[in-house]
Amino acid sequence: MPRLVVISNRVMVPDEFNPAAPGGLAVAVEAAMRQREGIWFGWSGQVAEEPGPLATLERGNLTYILTDLHPQDFDEYYNGFANRVLWPILHYRVDLAEFSEADFGGYRRVNEFFAERLSPLLEPDDVLWVHDYHLIPLALALRARGHANRIGFFLHIPMPPADLLTAMPHHAELIRALTEYNLIGFQTENDASNFARYLTRVVGAATPDGRRYHLEDQHFRVGVFPVGVDADGFRALAENASRTPAADDLRESLGGRALMVGVDRLDYSKGIVNRLDGYERFLERYPEWHNRVTCLQISPGSRQDIPEYADIDAAVSARVGHINGRFGAVSWVPLRYVGRNHHREDIAMVMRHARIGLVTPLRDGMNLVAKEFVAAQDPDDPGVLILSQFAGAAAELGGALIINPHDRDALADAINTALRMPLGERRARHRDMYAVLQANDIRFWGPSFIDALTRPGRALNWLSNHYLSH
Repeated sequence: MPRLVVISNRVMVPDEFNPAAPGGLAVAVEAAMRQREGIWFGWSGQVAEEPGPLATLERGNLTYILTDLHPQDFDEYYNGFANRVLWPILHYRVDLAEFSEADFGGYRRVNEFFAERLSPLLEPDDVLWVHDYHLIPLALALRARGHANRIGFFLHIPMPPADLLTAMPHHAELIRALTEYNLIGFQTENDASNFARYLTRVVGAATPDGRRYHLEDQHFRVGVFPVGVDADGFRALAENASRTPAADDLRESLGGRALMVGVDRLDYSKGIVNRLDGYERFLERYPEWHNRVTCLQISPGSRQDIPEYADIDAAVSARVGHINGRFGAVSWVPLRYVGRNHHREDIAMVMRHARIGLVTPLRDGMNLVAKEFVAAQDPDDPGVLILSQFAGAAAELGGALIINPHDRDALADAINTALRMPLGERRARHRDMYAVLQANDIRFWGPSFIDALTRPGRALNWLSNHYLSH
């Protein structure tokens, strides 16, 4: 079996104090690589005036290889082009993009730096799997160094329509760089379709079937690979966590009130302000629920050097104070806000106890939190998932209450519906969603992508766990 080499912007190395990857991309990739020997290469998360030799760490069958970044590279590549241009535009927020040629130069420079450091480590039969928007030009940089390996790329965040992509400076250069990959994977059919329309309408790529493409001398494929979760594992984690002293403390603090929970990184794409506005409208329209429900929003901060993230932090804090000041009582705080990270078992415990899960991003690639909420529920007495139509998970989780996150009245009504939903309906909705989680378990995602990458005559059939021959 060829060695698998995974490349991502950040590499989270498990250790004796943190044996499991923390979440999101790290969980998904770690699960995929657990089944085979390989290398995981990327940024250590550290900056240094003179990045030293690569750091190598062995953990079981995996070798983690890490590099530091120069401070200028970190500012221009990561804080600059990646997160002030690519991130907002790919999340449909062209209005927040701030482009500079210096930042774009840093983005290209770091991808060349990654290729330079990775190149001596590669063997001719290695299979390479590159992750996310930080590393779009990496295959091009590796091809320039003579590497003919099969290289796949997976985008964990949305792919917007062609009209939005063309608003990005150097969009043609970046998309053409993507064509150096043998396989380009997306979370949903909508993302793949948006990319296909750009390929055919803007750069003139030809395709016989919407999966295989030809552009000048490049031949590549596009596939849909929705990321899953370890449903049974997360359910067990939630069950065990619900029997801890922390769970007893939570139940006691609620005093019999129904719990609603939102768990999101503090980011403008997550729709947290809109969610709080919807909760306020719920309290306005349904006063009979006053002192009978508590909303808990957990939002650890990130990217604090970027002004837009300071703005969203201030906006969320202001909404929390406003809602509690307007509706709270001496014995009831309608909204609890926590701005720090928690262990996975604590999150699982909170989800297990929640009557409602609020997952309402304005735009999201998949949103594994939605799937984890479903997995965490007691099947005999499950909570209700309220899910944005703009989360990738909405394509799979039809048992949720699907809402438009921009419509606060719709969210208010959905909260009321969820709180009043009969047990039989809750069980049926949860049963259907949990079946989807099991059918598209995280252990399927990685092997399906690698199989499609290494066997060019096959392409993933959307949401089927089967392959179609071409």
